[in-house]
Amino acid sequence: MLRVSLAAAILDGGPDCLKPAVVSLICAALAVQSLLLCIGFMTPVVSAIACLFELVSLLIAAHSDMRFTVLSSLNAAAIALLGPGAYSLDARLFGRRVIVFRSNGRPDRP
Repeated sequence: MLRVSLAAAILDGGPDCLKPAVVSLICAALAVQSLLLCIGFMTPVVSAIACLFELVSLLIAAHSDMRFTVLSSLNAAAIALLGPGAYSLDARLFGRRVIVFRSNGRPDRP
């Protein structure tokens, strides 16, 4: 649900801050980025790029609602740190990684 909500936020708020000359190219890139997030392919990389895009658009363009942009960038940062999840293409291709903590607090891979 986090990936889908971020994809919707990218498509909803992305093209509003851009100049009309490059909107079609950027809209296509945002659509590809949203599709990759929805299917869960390269999720940490795509969500980190989304976070950077949201923060740059916050600094460059004058948004009518800055809270939406800040929340979507925080959502993207959370997804970048959490990873794709169980129901994603990344989990199917590369397998799930389980980290088990030992009693001394250091992570140990099983």
